[in-house]
Amino acid sequence: MKAIRIIEPRKMSVVEMDAPLCGTGEVLVRMKYVGFCGSDLNTYRGLNTMALMPVIPGHEIGGEIVGMGPDVPPTLRKGMTVTVNPYTSCGVCPACRSRRYNACEHNETLGVQRNGAMRELIALPWQKVIPVGDITPEHAALIEPMSVGFHAVSRAQAVDTDVVMIIGCGMVGVGAVIRSLLRGAKVIACDVDDEKLAIVKRLGADFTINSAKENVHERLMEITDSMGPNIVIEAVGSPQTYQMAVNEVAFCGRVICIGYSKKDVEFTTKYFVQKELDIRGSRNALPEDFDGVIRYLNKYNPPYDVLISGIVKPEEAEAAMQQWDAAPAKVFRILVDFDSK
Repeated sequence: MKAIRIIEPRKMSVVEMDAPLCGTGEVLVRMKYVGFCGSDLNTYRGLNTMALMPVIPGHEIGGEIVGMGPDVPPTLRKGMTVTVNPYTSCGVCPACRSRRYNACEHNETLGVQRNGAMRELIALPWQKVIPVGDITPEHAALIEPMSVGFHAVSRAQAVDTDVVMIIGCGMVGVGAVIRSLLRGAKVIACDVDDEKLAIVKRLGADFTINSAKENVHERLMEITDSMGPNIVIEAVGSPQTYQMAVNEVAFCGRVICIGYSKKDVEFTTKYFVQKELDIRGSRNALPEDFDGVIRYLNKYNPPYDVLISGIVKPEEAEAAMQQWDAAPAKVFRILVDFDSK
């Protein structure tokens, strides 16, 4: 079968490999569409220190069940459109004992610490395979990154009286915008790209700020009557955006950290104490976050045309990655089409 492999930094190729066998308790999924995410881009750049190398990337999946081994429950059937929970959990570490399996100390994510889904077929434990109802395989590939944003809003414990600022309007940020709106919060979206801000405005964000063109602090004071947002979700992963989150959050506010900064970050730590901040990490997603995204996509009709930047064949994947590498702000989501021949 055909697979995409990142061999070394900035070198990707299409390879042939044996099709997997479906063992006890496993489901065989045929890939329809698989998304490239920011971690795949960083692996391609050689900046993802957690990534296996060489590695088959990919964990944003829209596929179809084509086979099942023994001991798979009847709720999963051939022909179902599915997505996949791409994380592992050991069951014994402190996170798992707290039932926060998304933050397992020994987690291995598909496409990062183990080979991922950029291939025609993959065999997975049935517990990781999630039916998506009437959502198309193409759109199902958006569920995992949106669920990461959904999880961040759960970590923030956002409610309808909150003002939520989301820094970074990629697919994860979009998920955070959507779930904040679903919870009734007032949403302020911040990014450096007007096209991405237009998308989240179309999704319902109450306010947008282009931090490359506007004075963020002044705009926030104007929007919030000089109070500041009481929740800030950082979905970029840069020293500047981390500092912005701490500096701009309201007194007694909550800062939710999703992005991984590649450089050390200097903070004015007096704000931690003076503002009595809650600073919380948010990692991956829980099954209920996947369920929330699936319910949202089955009920609403988001603008898929702008959420998907492009669809390419496996042989075109390296060129697409090169273009994304050259202009990261202009790409929302690239899907690889394993379905058409």
